[in-house]
Amino acid sequence: VQLQASGGGLVQAGGSLRLSCAASGSIFSVNVMGWYRQAPGKQREMVAQITSGGTTNYADSVKGRFTISRDNAKNTLYLQMNSLKPEDTAVYYCAVRLPYDSWGQGTQVTVSS
Repeated sequence: VQLQASGGGLVQAGGSLRLSCAASGSIFSVNVMGWYRQAPGKQREMVAQITSGGTTNYADSVKGRFTISRDNAKNTLYLQMNSLKPEDTAVYYCAVRLPYDSWGQGTQVTVSS
């Protein structure tokens, strides 16, 4: 499955963005999908993950602000980002982690103060 992320952009602090990740094939049987980000000079980190059963997991830094969801009928993964902060600035990647590993290209999110 190939993944195509979109929805990044420039937003002011406190604003919102919705990232989408379109898969080239079915994600119905994908156990774990997620969003990850990498800021300049930092290691890539997990932002949010979701299982096929809908169980979610978030980094502490985004809990209460970000929401991950998936639409198996549309083969799409989403990340709703609210109350954005400058420290959320990064390249965001979507990925399949189980049962195989596949990464999409990143989409830039820039939050201005």
